[in-house]
Amino acid sequence: MDAMEAILTRRSIRGYTGQQVETETVHELLEAAMSAPSAGNEQPWHFVVITERRLLNEVPKHHPYSSMVPGAALAILVCGELKREKHPGFWVQDCAAATQNILLAAHARGLGAVWLGIHPCQERAEAVGRLFGLPGDVVPLSLIAIGHPAEEKPPPNRYDLTRIHYNNW
Repeated sequence: MDAMEAILTRRSIRGYTGQQVETETVHELLEAAMSAPSAGNEQPWHFVVITERRLLNEVPKHHPYSSMVPGAALAILVCGELKREKHPGFWVQDCAAATQNILLAAHARGLGAVWLGIHPCQERAEAVGRLFGLPGDVVPLSLIAIGHPAEEKPPPNRYDLTRIHYNNW
């Protein structure tokens, strides 16, 4: 799958078959994540790969929109380490780029995935941080549920000429 096809056909998938995802594929997803751009090339990200069924089942108690996580083969928690920031506040953009790379790489490998937002919801960030034992200077940005898709969604056409402005508004 080429890059444009991956971008234009990726959808949020919340239903999974239960089939496991190969360890090598997980490593490819993490390599894609770590290839994202970051402010000052600081790469403030950390990733918690969650494969333990007990933890996947526990997530919905800590995140109100995560009912699909127990059915996923795994989840990846994308976090920013605040003390690694060269440019304060940009960890959010850096980790968002890493999250998007994971989503695109998963889709390109035939997997389904969905981005669950955590930051800036303080209560959600604290609950997820406690569940996964994050250090105090590490903030969870997103949780990505990943698995073999049990659903298919047609690609949307979101191209909207009314949102494009050249040279000024």
